[in-house]
Amino acid sequence: MADDRTTPETTTREAQEALEKQVAQMKREINKINRMLAGRAEETAEEVSGWYNGATERASRATQALRTQAQTVSEAVRENPGTVSSAMFLGGIVGFAIGCLFSQATSESHRRWY
Repeated sequence: MADDRTTPETTTREAQEALEKQVAQMKREINKINRMLAGRAEETAEEVSGWYNGATERASRATQALRTQAQTVSEAVRENPGTVSSAMFLGGIVGFAIGCLFSQATSESHRRWY
């Protein structure tokens, strides 16, 4: 009967040691996965940083180009105010004429909309 008592204790001890080994192995695997994820996160951060820097440079160039074009237009308006006002007046007349044509075209099919 002494053998019956030592067998459960031995089995329990062996089971506990096996579980401890499994826990230790899982901890190593988790640490390995954490290192791998940290490396990938660092790579992704570098890639995103590159995209951000590229977008910032493109936006800066576009802003500078718009400023240059706005300055050119502003100078042209200052040098030729009569030409600009004539062009605006002509554009207004053309827009008014187009509006009148469209209103006549729609009013013919719907004489009385009310």
